[in-house]
Amino acid sequence: MRAHTDVSIDSGPHFEIRNISLIDLRESMRRGLDDFFARPTHGIFITLIYALVAVFAALIGLGENPLPLVFPLISGIALIGPLAACGLYELSRRREAGLDYAWWYVFDVFRSPSRGAIALMGLVLAVLFMTWMMTAQALYGAYFGAEQPENMLALLQQVMTTSAGWQLMMSGLFIGFLYSVIVFVTTVVSLPLLIHHKVGLPHAVGVSIAVVLKNWKTMAAWYLLVIAMVALAAVPLFIGLAIVVPVLGHATWHLYRRSCRRCDSGLEQ
Repeated sequence: MRAHTDVSIDSGPHFEIRNISLIDLRESMRRGLDDFFARPTHGIFITLIYALVAVFAALIGLGENPLPLVFPLISGIALIGPLAACGLYELSRRREAGLDYAWWYVFDVFRSPSRGAIALMGLVLAVLFMTWMMTAQALYGAYFGAEQPENMLALLQQVMTTSAGWQLMMSGLFIGFLYSVIVFVTTVVSLPLLIHHKVGLPHAVGVSIAVVLKNWKTMAAWYLLVIAMVALAAVPLFIGLAIVVPVLGHATWHLYRRSCRRCDSGLEQ
């Protein structure tokens, strides 16, 4: 029997916050894989990935040097990933409900009753992503000034073999960690919840924070798993993200379903 607490914010709907364990993480991942193989969506994410690559190519063509921002960009994927996964939450929701879940239903997120709140969260995540990229650029400038690496090997040597490089790396990891924790805590449950129910953004974020606080050890394990999978998937020219992002998106939906449930006016769902 699951222990739980009820959360209601600003007189909104009540949500039962459940205790979850590593078993729930494993089951969520299993179901996420099942959803992905039932309706693969990797083609959509391959398109998004190569659009990103095209932006980098354009910057190089314009004489800009984006190399110092390669690693911040890879880590920054974790900041906007939850928004990109909203369509996947919708597919998992439809499959769970026994509805058609063809890939084009990812766009039904734009018809969600909470689409305004989702759009607002998207704006917040976009601002955080851009702020992170500007922070990373400022950090690089603080340690290396106007010096620019000629290629990726030169960048790696610059970062890994100099005192300034190690200071840059440690500073970047710490600040990036703070950004990613904020995004994780506020979105891991809120975005799937907004796909599922008509609630306000503050309410959804409040439920997300409550779930993380109640299950901080389990959610910390999930956070580390997500970061590790995204980092490893990004290494081979971002290609692995076409598989990892959809699987994690579907799995996050199932984790949301196991971590909380709406329970008010005699209604449980």
